[in-house]
Amino acid sequence: QVQLVESGGGLVQAGESLRLSCAASGRVFRINVMGWYRQAPGKQRELVATATNDGSANYADSVKGRFTISRDNAANTVYLLMNSLKLEDTAVYYCNADLYESGTYRRQEYWGQGTQVAVSS
Repeated sequence: QVQLVESGGGLVQAGESLRLSCAASGRVFRINVMGWYRQAPGKQRELVATATNDGSANYADSVKGRFTISRDNAANTVYLLMNSLKLEDTAVYYCNADLYESGTYRRQEYWGQGTQVAVSS
């Protein structure tokens, strides 16, 4: 099994910044893509940003220019630096990993438990 543990959420005012972290542990052989998704109350979960193991990044249009995703491949960790936060960024943020498990070498997708980000005016 693989565990994804997120940290860094909290309550901030509009315009401020937060940095989320997500570390994968357990039976990790190789991680292909790590990313962040979010789900606001009453809405569907949506993509925020993803990063491949070769450094390519993809962002939702709503966060381009404000959020930056990065990875530490040696530590199986992904970060999301969120600048200029807006009220509409309020959501539960989930870490996601597309990876190969050690031992079985099966390709699996894992989700973290989520971390709350709340932006106030």
